Amino acid sequence: MFKIKLFADGANLDDMLAAYYGGIVQGFTTNPTLMRKAGITDYEAFAREVLTMICDRPISFEVFADDFETMYRQAHKINSWGENVYVKIPITNTKGESAVALVKRLVGDGIKLNVTAILTLDQVQAVNNVLSPYVPAIVSVFAGRIADTGSDPVPIMAQAAQMLKAESQAELLWASPREVLNVYQAEICGCDIITATGDILKKLSMRDKDLSELSRETVQMFYDDACKAGFKIDC
Repeated sequence: MFKIKLFADGANLDDMLAAYYGGIVQGFTTNPTLMRKAGITDYEAFAREVLTMICDRPISFEVFADDFETMYRQAHKINSWGENVYVKIPITNTKGESAVALVKRLVGDGIKLNVTAILTLDQVQAVNNVLSPYVPAIVSVFAGRIADTGSDPVPIMAQAAQMLKAESQAELLWASPREVLNVYQAEICGCDIITATGDILKKLSMRDKDLSELSRETVQMFYDDACKAGFKIDC
């Protein structure tokens, strides 16, 4: 269906398993914010539970310390949880200090990384400079957040794809998609992976749907909801 790989993004175990058994996704990502929203209170216990059920597809779990030495220790601990684990390292800490030196150190240790929260080509290049074609890595550029600022992310993602393929060979991930169209855009501009929420995964079945029929279905939805609500206009 798609050349680009779809990674389910979330922290609800039932949803993750549904995506896993549904056969449409090739990997998974999560983060502390998604876990908090899902009501998870024990980070490691949740991760280990997931990994007992999904052990043959890449899953990214993120460090959450704010100093690089603690991030380093957390990265090694997370890496020990499973062979299919990628450790997510944010491109900066909360002070805006670059994590590139930490990334280089972890790559030297042979740890698979997902460098996350990237929004600029300068950040992509800085990470690209310290990655290795011999250590698998994902570079997550938050294209959706770029679009939120009014900037078109497509040229940025296309250039990032060229940069990575020419040097580190890391996989480029289109993060924070806002709509199904982003899947097609990501594929066209050379991304290797795109994250997708449950809503986006459900809408992928609409590919090449007849627009006239979709128009009729939309009108049907409006009509049915008006009837169910008991709306009336005396005329």
